[in-house]
Order: sequence, then C-alpha cells, then structure tokens
Amino acid sequence: MIRYNGVNHLAMATGNMDKTIRFWRDLLGMRLVAGLGKPGYRHYFFEISETDLIAFFEWPDIRPVAEKDHGEPVKGPFVFDHVSFGVETEDDLWELKDKLSAAGFDVSDVIDHGFIHSIYAFDPNGIPIEFSHNVPGVDVRRKPTIADSVPCENAREGAEPLYDKWPAIKRHTPSQERKVYPGAGSELFHGVKKPGAEAAFKLR
Repeated sequence: MIRYNGVNHLAMATGNMDKTIRFWRDLLGMRLVAGLGKPGYRHYFFEISETDLIAFFEWPDIRPVAEKDHGEPVKGPFVFDHVSFGVETEDDLWELKDKLSAAGFDVSDVIDHGFIHSIYAFDPNGIPIEFSHNVPGVDVRRKPTIADSVPCENAREGAEPLYDKWPAIKRHTPSQERKVYPGAGSELFHGVKKPGAEAAFKLR
C-alpha cells in the first residue's frame, strides 16, 4: 500500500515574486527554501511544515486573479477553490488574523466548522487561502464523519480505499528499467545536466 507523507508541494503562479516572498516568507513566516530560475522564469519554494511546501512559478504576464469567496459556487471550467494551512494552536490562528489585519489584508472572522476553526483571506496574487486549527477532541482522520444528508453513491461505501474498483497493475516496472530524467533544478543539486537529456513533460 502506498503511504503518503503530506503535500510535497502545491504549485501556484505569480507575476511578482517579490510581493509573493514578502507575503509568504515575511508576513506568514514560511521559509524560502529553494529557488530555480532564468530570465523570464522563476520557481520558488516555501516551507509550510517539515513535510509540506508551497511553490510559485513567476511568469511575466501573470496578473492577480479576481477574488472569489472561498466555497462560492461557480459555473463552467474550474479546477481550484482554496487551500487551507493547518496551525498548531488556537492562539496561532488569532495571531495570523491579527498579522493579516495589521498588514492591510482583509481577513474573515474565526469560523467554527465543527472539526476545525478557520480564518479566510487572499494572498497578493488573489489566491484564496484558509488557516485552520483542529478542534480538540474531534479528529476526522481517526473517526471519519460524513454529515451529508444525501451523500453521493461512492461516499456511502465508507472511508477506506476500495482498490478493486480500478484495474490491477499488469506489469511492475523492473528496477533495471527505472530511469529518472534531469529537469529544471537538477543542475543545482547534481551538477550540470547533459544537453538533450530532459524527458518531455507531456501527459498526452
């Protein structure tokens, strides 16, 4: 069984990396731990926790998106609503609320969702962000709870993965066939990459 250890990184986009660094590193306190780049392109990573990062691409023609309230229904093509960052204590939640407010960012009241308390805001790129603290004594990871009055069909099957719902692997890639191709950043940590060695990053 595959074991996940967190969100390796979320990949966002910005047209102004300086403003992004000022917000994510200097206001929220997330360390800037890696930076890749060349003229016309940057890819910087900020540390959320010991296992989780958030990254930003900087492209020159990106503009901040229009703010859409978290969870507000939309129509048409759509892929992302908001991201929530967990904090260790309720005091951390209130400190973030005060820091955002002092810096001139709109921030919501503290909202009780039953299993988490949350505040809501937007970063300088218009990205909707939430900060959440787990309510003591309520842990949906240990005791999954579906409170939907009319749950969708697959949710009725329970919390545990049903691996037989997908085709089984017919052939595992043997170790001698496992090749890892150099990509952006490999030259910073493993030396100069060979010209033409990159695999095309295309899914179809």
